[in-house]
Amino acid sequence: MKKFKVGVQLYSVREDLAKDFEGTLQAIKDMGYDYVEFAGFYDKSAEEVKSALDKIGLTAVSVHQGNQLFLEQGQAAIDYLKTVGVKYCAIPWYDKSKLAGTDAWENTKKEFADYSKALKAAGIKLLYHNHDFEFEKADGKYKIDYIYDEIGLDTIEPEFDTCWVKYAGEDPCKYIEKYSGHVEVLHLKDFVCKNYGGAVYALIDKNGKEQKPSSMEENGFKFMPVGSGVQDFKSILEAAEKAGTEYIIVEQDASEDRPPMEAVKMSRDYLRTLGQ
Repeated sequence: MKKFKVGVQLYSVREDLAKDFEGTLQAIKDMGYDYVEFAGFYDKSAEEVKSALDKIGLTAVSVHQGNQLFLEQGQAAIDYLKTVGVKYCAIPWYDKSKLAGTDAWENTKKEFADYSKALKAAGIKLLYHNHDFEFEKADGKYKIDYIYDEIGLDTIEPEFDTCWVKYAGEDPCKYIEKYSGHVEVLHLKDFVCKNYGGAVYALIDKNGKEQKPSSMEENGFKFMPVGSGVQDFKSILEAAEKAGTEYIIVEQDASEDRPPMEAVKMSRDYLRTLGQ
């Protein structure tokens, strides 16, 4: 298997970063991560962020930053990212009431296209980071697929979050394969869950009556370090290799059983067992 470029989504250790920005980045580097993906910059200037990364020997490959900041700040928001040096900017979350199947969808497409165009001018690609709700359907088709089919893969590419793909009831490997050649950055996220595979949506009982969808809590959902949950990461990485993925990004939204820094270290150590 190829050697991927391994990074961590810094949202995973957000509290540590807020307390000690440079110290946390240094610890991340010491764990064996060479790349980071930001989700906020902790009131640092772009020059301060870039200086810290260069000093420690980390590369900011990507950032989670929605188009709302661009709408508010314009070119200044993109100039910041260019100074930090990211190659990719991912929309981290988007209001599903503005996705396909709604009256707001046409405006959403325009906003995404405008954002992509401005980013491209700075040498940055626009990505979309999914959750589970993009796997709800509009006219028989997943909302996630409308994004790439109607906006276009030359404008916006997937940053699949493997946790949410699986929790929504789809096979992460199949979705990586479906968009082969366009999944340059992939989120590795693990979890445990008593029930998944469509259980987050309204279900139909044997009498055809709609049931209340289960919540994550009712399903026993919990985020886990990579390799500690239900995911088959060997198969996911094999699919990613075939799809031409370059960067794999560890993310753990919350860590209930151990400190977040310990959790992301466990994830890095596990990936070494897979040759990464």
